[in-house]
Amino acid sequence: MLSTTESGHQALMVDQVEIRYGAISAVKQVNLRLEQGQIGCLLGASGCGKSTLLRAIAGFEAVVDGTISLGGRLLSSPTLMVPAEQRQIGMVFQDIALFPHLTVEKNIAFGLTHLGRADQAARVSELLSLVGLAGAEQRYPHSLSGGQQQRIALARALAPKPAVLLMDEPFAGLDATLKETLVPDIRRILVQEGITALVVTHDQQEAYAIADKVALMNLGCIEQFASPFQIYHQPETRYVADFIGQGYFLPGTLLNAHQLNTDLGVLNMPDPAAFAAKTEVDLLIRPDDVLHDDESNFLAEITRKHFKGTFFQYEVTLANGRSLLCIASSHQDHRVGQRIGIRLDLDHFVLFERVSVSLPQANILAGPISG
Repeated sequence: MLSTTESGHQALMVDQVEIRYGAISAVKQVNLRLEQGQIGCLLGASGCGKSTLLRAIAGFEAVVDGTISLGGRLLSSPTLMVPAEQRQIGMVFQDIALFPHLTVEKNIAFGLTHLGRADQAARVSELLSLVGLAGAEQRYPHSLSGGQQQRIALARALAPKPAVLLMDEPFAGLDATLKETLVPDIRRILVQEGITALVVTHDQQEAYAIADKVALMNLGCIEQFASPFQIYHQPETRYVADFIGQGYFLPGTLLNAHQLNTDLGVLNMPDPAAFAAKTEVDLLIRPDDVLHDDESNFLAEITRKHFKGTFFQYEVTLANGRSLLCIASSHQDHRVGQRIGIRLDLDHFVLFERVSVSLPQANILAGPISG
């Protein structure tokens, strides 16, 4: 459970929610909290339950257990389902769904029938300025680019000032270059408006760029709900560690509370491990944790190379046959088959006990490697 901050209050509260299709549980005992003005993200592979959960919050799916509340108002329970149009929730869909026969002005004003004409025009003008399309009132959707259409869809969803904005794969149809500029812009707009939002995506980079909190889902459950930094650097389960980023596990054995024996030597840990000496563990390693270093005594052979613009990513093989990913400056252009020195550069340790039956326990230790 997440607690409120001193300056805000909880806007969206999902408590022990379960959603079933017949005998199949699509969402299982999920808990989620978003504070006022916070942007959350449901991240995960296809079929993990993220869109189903979003549809339940929107009022399109019933819950068989648990509750969904917005600003303290109960919206869903096993005995209650407030209609979608009465929830004060805005929606932005993957297919954008602008009305092609209506102008931009009339698309945005579609949900403003409770306002007079002058107030509608003022709100439309305000939103077009906010999304960077001032003066586009009389244009039609077909005359806009994909990114412009997405901005109009966002403006339309924001027009009635919803309590929460839900976005279901809103950037899936856009090219990578457009995403790089549009996603941060959408976040800026949401923050500027103080909008509480929940975004569904399968794209990790989108999640990092837009969200304050990321909920990584797996088989209908939330594996971890934390900041993008924590999800990446401090995964709580082996699934999170494996799903997020490019990670792999380096096996090792604890010599004592502060020393871990690995294929790259004995690593000194600044904080004591939670496991007993002689415990076999797996150490989470990211590509940026392994650096090219000509002074290192640990040599590895380059088996593959990938030019990333500002750096090279090498796949290297140790003498015992273990493969690692290594980062090197874009000026260090080595050939496949060449042997180079490598070293670990960790500022924290993420260890998982190697067990075959029970779920792995995470042990996160902060601090640089010494020695």
